[in-house]
Amino acid sequence: MTALWVAVALVVAGFAGWPVTALVFKLARTIDDKADAAKAAEEARAAEEDPSADVTVDDPSPASPGPRGGTVPAAGADPVPDPDPARDAAGGAGNQAVDRELTATPGRPASNGPAAEPAAPSQRILRGGAIIGVLERLGVCLAILTGQPVAIAYIVAIKGLGRFAELKETPVAAERFIIGTLTSMLWAAGTAAAVKVLFLH
Repeated sequence: MTALWVAVALVVAGFAGWPVTALVFKLARTIDDKADAAKAAEEARAAEEDPSADVTVDDPSPASPGPRGGTVPAAGADPVPDPDPARDAAGGAGNQAVDRELTATPGRPASNGPAAEPAAPSQRILRGGAIIGVLERLGVCLAILTGQPVAIAYIVAIKGLGRFAELKETPVAAERFIIGTLTSMLWAAGTAAAVKVLFLH
């Protein structure tokens, strides 16, 4: 009978803990999303109330040189003719060719430019976390059921050393690591303690 309860505790702690951990991750993500939305709304409200946002600057120059030696009139003024219309007739085709060379179709590289590099695939963080979580919960539950809680320290140390490089480089991974580890350990420890007190005393 004792072996049966130990097996039940291991199954509940190891495999039923995965949906619990996923639920905690979802709750944490929801809280973060609400905090980000509130911060964005506060920034937008502050930008609307900022008086410097209503300041406009007028263009003082009435006209500016045109691309082919002519002038570009200011808003509301009559257009100024190009002083050399023959140059327009002779250089029209050349200008069109230059425009075609300098303008690239969206999604395609320029004719004389380097080929566009493919987008780097997104790298998954904390790979193998589900399997590691199951093994962690099984180890914690077994350590409590056998009266060896010191073994939990070894489990945490092995997991932390294995994830150290990734946790150092990715702050998001560190946050998920802490949430997942604490949730798994609390679930496994609670399950093992409940079974031990209720059925194995």
